[in-house]
Parts: sequence; C-alpha cells; structure tokens
Amino acid sequence: MLEGWSEIDGALERTVTFESFPQAVAFVTRVAELAEAANHHPDIAISSRRVTLRWRTHSAEAITERDREFAERSAALA
Repeated sequence: MLEGWSEIDGALERTVTFESFPQAVAFVTRVAELAEAANHHPDIAISSRRVTLRWRTHSAEAITERDREFAERSAALA
C-alpha cells in the first residue's frame, strides 16, 4: 500500500488538509492539470480546507498500476 493512502470501496483514497481554502483549490488545480495531461482523472471532493482524492480505473473496475502511479504523483503536489 502506498504511504498515506487507503483502499476504500475499490479505490485508492487520501484526504489532505491545507491551511486555507485557496491552498486546497490550488492543489486541486495542480492535480487537474496532471490528470488532464494524462487523460486519467480521479474523483475529487473539496470541503473547506480538505481535499479527498480517489484514484480508480473505472474501465477496469479496479485499482491499477496507473492509479498507484498517479496517487504517488498527486501526493507529491500537496
């Protein structure tokens, strides 16, 4: 398992808390740019200063190596 990530309902999930809402939104923007460039998109939830990412390959209905790779890459953006 990747450090800081949990497997929940068939997806890799992690919640990150930031000091402010604008910092949380900026993180989401960085993740969105990464995801869009690779055409591999996570589920994202923003709640005030908290951002939850969920990586799962929907076409495979499972967590794939690509999800693990993008979980690591997105964590590095926090």
